[in-house]
Amino acid sequence: MKLSVLDIFKIGVGPSSSHTMGPMNATRQFGLDLLERGLLDVTRQVSVQLYGSLALTGRGHCTDRAVLLGLEGFAPDTLDPDLVEPTLDRIRTTQKLNLMGTHEIEFDEVLDLLWLRDQVLPGHPNGMRVTAFGVGREPIYSEEFYSIGGGFVLRASELGQTDTQGPDVVIPYPFHSGDSLLAQCREHGLEIHELIAANERAFRPAAETEASLLKIWSVMQACVQRGFNASGLLPGSLKVRRRAPKLYRTLSESLEVRPLDVMDWVDAFALAVNEENAAGGKVVTAPTNGAAGIVPAVLMFYKRFEPGACEAGVLRFLYTAGAIGMLYKTNASISGAEMGCQGEVGVACSMAAGALVAALNGSNAHVTNAAEIGMEHNLGLTCDPIAGLVQIPCIERNAMGAIKAINAARLAMRGDGTHKVSLDHVIATMRQTGLDMSVIYKETSEGGLAVNVPEC
Repeated sequence: MKLSVLDIFKIGVGPSSSHTMGPMNATRQFGLDLLERGLLDVTRQVSVQLYGSLALTGRGHCTDRAVLLGLEGFAPDTLDPDLVEPTLDRIRTTQKLNLMGTHEIEFDEVLDLLWLRDQVLPGHPNGMRVTAFGVGREPIYSEEFYSIGGGFVLRASELGQTDTQGPDVVIPYPFHSGDSLLAQCREHGLEIHELIAANERAFRPAAETEASLLKIWSVMQACVQRGFNASGLLPGSLKVRRRAPKLYRTLSESLEVRPLDVMDWVDAFALAVNEENAAGGKVVTAPTNGAAGIVPAVLMFYKRFEPGACEAGVLRFLYTAGAIGMLYKTNASISGAEMGCQGEVGVACSMAAGALVAALNGSNAHVTNAAEIGMEHNLGLTCDPIAGLVQIPCIERNAMGAIKAINAARLAMRGDGTHKVSLDHVIATMRQTGLDMSVIYKETSEGGLAVNVPEC
């Protein structure tokens, strides 16, 4: 497996890694393709067609905004939030778009951005086709992209390949499953976090990886604080009021410490992140935006409430969470459109549970036991966002996932590390459950709460 931990944790913008970050990455890549082929300057128009889940819930997930920003050359990890609204206003007012920021073309959003809600491309539920036209609306270049979760994007030609192999590097301790990961650790006398850190050195110097992970941790903390400092309603038709700021003030101002206050703090951390995500703020995919609050909430719990918490523990946490995320991405999926919410919140819960054990210096067996418990009790979790917005039940679901992760870690560490159900077993079960799940429960807003709860 040649995925990097920095593939699992990516800095981006809300509200969705698959429906916002992925399409932005795809249309930006399309612009780069035009540059590479010498076609940018002869392009007169660009059309984008969205299929399947992208079309069904894309408006609530800001896919249209992401497509336009990507064509303008913006990337999720470097996007300046202050430029978003002026850029979109300019495009929509003038019906002109600066392709890759340099080449002005006509762009009529009604005609050039199509939502094909009743069609699905064959490779993945999150499909899109982008076409460039020259003089006389003659097609000069076209590409199909698939947003496969976590901000990852594949071309149609890349489907069927081992898309998780990553760059051409030789890692010292390859693994393809939980069992092979544990076997490598036993053979070489390594903890999981040590093995992952050694593999990361094949991608970049150790100091660079650690600096990047600490930056990711810093972005997570800043996201929590922004969520605490915000106020008012979240964007969209549901008019959801932010809850994290009030909960934070209540906990901060309380003169009495009650036994379950720790749970309230964990809820507050998770709500803060996912309210920021719903508002289109800067978040870290962990492994997706829809589940972005669980890993930060559990890591905040570790730093605030665990005696002896330290920077080394934070790194153990992130390396281990990354390893678990790699296993799910390689052997199942982290896409809500493929797996339902078990592939997002379930995976994040599993990652955070195992990672917390690692931060607390638990054994490798305890790590995989906790990760297995974290997923086992999220199997079958559907993705049914009301109004296609990443708000209800998504925000609250992150708080529940964070609490589950902490409990899974505690259950595992109270045992001896042995468990009947392996991490590989539960990953395979999640994948099969996702394949068996009706499409109406997989980020289409065609079933579950999305059809049984009025939008207003």
